[in-house]
Amino acid sequence: MVIYFFIALAAAGLAGLAERLHARRVLRISRLAFGPTGRPAGWTVAVPALRCTGVGLAVWGALVLMAYDPIDTERTPNPRASRQLLVCLDVSPSMHVEDAGPDAEKISRARWAGRLVQGVLDRLDMKETRISVVGFYTKALPILQDTTDSNVVANMFDGLRLHVAFHSGATDLDAGVRMALETARPWARNSTTLVVISDGDIDKPVGPLVVPGSIASTIVIGVGDPGKASLVSGHSSRQDTWALKQLAARLNGVYHEGNRLHLPSSILDRLSMITPNAGGLIGLREAGILALGVGAGVLGLVGPALMLMGLRGAHRRDRRAADARADGRSPSTVTV
Repeated sequence: MVIYFFIALAAAGLAGLAERLHARRVLRISRLAFGPTGRPAGWTVAVPALRCTGVGLAVWGALVLMAYDPIDTERTPNPRASRQLLVCLDVSPSMHVEDAGPDAEKISRARWAGRLVQGVLDRLDMKETRISVVGFYTKALPILQDTTDSNVVANMFDGLRLHVAFHSGATDLDAGVRMALETARPWARNSTTLVVISDGDIDKPVGPLVVPGSIASTIVIGVGDPGKASLVSGHSSRQDTWALKQLAARLNGVYHEGNRLHLPSSILDRLSMITPNAGGLIGLREAGILALGVGAGVLGLVGPALMLMGLRGAHRRDRRAADARADGRSPSTVTV
């Protein structure tokens, strides 16, 4: 990225030479352009610097965006990462019922769950965090273990029908939660955030649980319409709010009815493995967009600003009066 800085600096330098040449040419006709004083408005002394800065920013931003690879990660994971995000995911067929989301046109519970989880992934410091996923339907299976790529987790919610890996039957939420807790048991104390995502469409409630010391915080997210049932595999399915609230209590965590609302900041900010304001940091891509936008904006606005406000007030009035006389109007009718 250092080479981009030097290229942008060279472009700004060339713009500076062009501004110097332009200033010499303007000086020859200064009295014709700016009146008896031969000087433009006072603020125009900043125009050369603004143009050079705009050129430099625009060139740097364009180079960054041209070379930016959205797949390549900007952060090298720490091999001794100290934080864990453990997702316990319901992959049963009922998660593909399209009754989730705040809009009139609903999407599947699984896809909406992915958008909710993305709010957590966006706040992670992937240098220090490992992500694991346990999926459950009629039994529980480990799906991902200690990955450092949040995009892999996000892709799992993009309509993948993971229930085909299980025998059909009733959803066993108890098995999924217990496997998740066993997965986290060997990890360091207070190092893990557990996120349980389900519609609560189960035959039996979750029994008493022993939460290991590695679990620092837990969120149980409910998806699916809690008020209107949909027919799935011969039975009515809707979000069982009571069962999910009971699970959150057993895990000493919080329940979020997520069928219409994203996770609030008040919940995310309490998570032990969330880096404060990590989602608000400006990355290389965002910096490139900002630099290109500001640079191009400055270059585009300087010209109109010079046309409208480049003359001193007295000469502007004299020029308007001369234009009025040329048009056959009385100078007194000209608005100053």
